[in-house]
Amino acid sequence: MADDEINLNGEVAATDSSPRKRTRIQIRNEARIVRAALDVFSSNGYRGSTVDQIADTAGMSKANILYYFNTKQDIYAAVLARTLTVWLDPLDELDAGGDPIEELWKYAQQKLQLSRKAPHASRLFANEILQGAPVVRPFLENQLKALVTSKCRIIQTWIDEGKLAPVAPLHLIFLIWSATQHYADFAPQISALSDDPEEMLYEQAEQTLKLILTRGLAPE
Repeated sequence: MADDEINLNGEVAATDSSPRKRTRIQIRNEARIVRAALDVFSSNGYRGSTVDQIADTAGMSKANILYYFNTKQDIYAAVLARTLTVWLDPLDELDAGGDPIEELWKYAQQKLQLSRKAPHASRLFANEILQGAPVVRPFLENQLKALVTSKCRIIQTWIDEGKLAPVAPLHLIFLIWSATQHYADFAPQISALSDDPEEMLYEQAEQTLKLILTRGLAPE
């Protein structure tokens, strides 16, 4: 999925199939705008954000921003598409031929690392969902559902083969999401409750999650 661009209508379009090749400068500027917009949208929400704020954060003129994206909604859709690509890659990599517990732990570990390295992306997606998913709903109902369904089949096969404890595959995925993205989405609460430095916080989170998953998923 790394070489694809998510279409928020629920499809995936290969980036190299675009009828118009972009220059390196265009690609660099678009990425710069998307990074700036991620900071703005995740801090202020969609309604509270403006193109002027994005321009200021990107260090570009508003006219330059609108050269690449016609509207604020276009920028928002681009940010969500980039965010979803990053967040879905680890699930896409779940290997049916690998050791079940190792594969599931690797997925959870990658999700926890993403919560630490890209918390703004997680918060932006969470805010979109809390608003009723007005932009990404087609994607959720099509592409995401297809991906999760395929991975649930893999997990169920492992269970049927006696390689995993008999859990509900979909709820196992939900559990991993909630146990990892919590650190990004509820960062103010975590910082208020924990006095540990970030390095220690995530080290302990990883140790705890690994212990629970590897022992809890081991077959009897």
